[in-house]
Amino acid sequence: MADYQQITHEFDPVFNKDSKILILGTLPSVKSREQHFYYGHPQNRFWKVLAHITHEAVPSSVSEKKELLLTHHIAIWDVIKSCEIIGSSDSSIRNVVPSDIEFLLKNANIDVIFGNGAKACELYNKYTFAKTNRPIEKLPSTSPANAAWSLEKLTTCWEDALLPYL
Repeated sequence: MADYQQITHEFDPVFNKDSKILILGTLPSVKSREQHFYYGHPQNRFWKVLAHITHEAVPSSVSEKKELLLTHHIAIWDVIKSCEIIGSSDSSIRNVVPSDIEFLLKNANIDVIFGNGAKACELYNKYTFAKTNRPIEKLPSTSPANAAWSLEKLTTCWEDALLPYL
């Protein structure tokens, strides 16, 4: 059996004062941690979905990804500051220390908070909602582990949710 690893989130949130949409994940995957940026697994569909919704090219570099987000007033971060986890398995997460989401909300003009998958929403509601009193809306995970959702189905669902705020 794989061993738990203590992981501390090492990237800053991406946002500015004009950000209107906040998308929260759980914790960067092993591949994302290797690349030092969000949604770095080549099979994760996050960047493809956002590019389609915003009518932009799929970004490849970190600077292109940040530009896509900030141009469209989208902020991203993760609910977890640190935890114990086995690999990239959200179901193995334990001993959570939550991120300071209130800091981001005080420094951006966020209209809506979305969770990239059920686990992000569950953790937000457990550790953060009482501090922010801001609800989170669940979106289907863009993770390759969510194979039941095709890219087309994911994109349609995300587009329906995000478009009113873009």
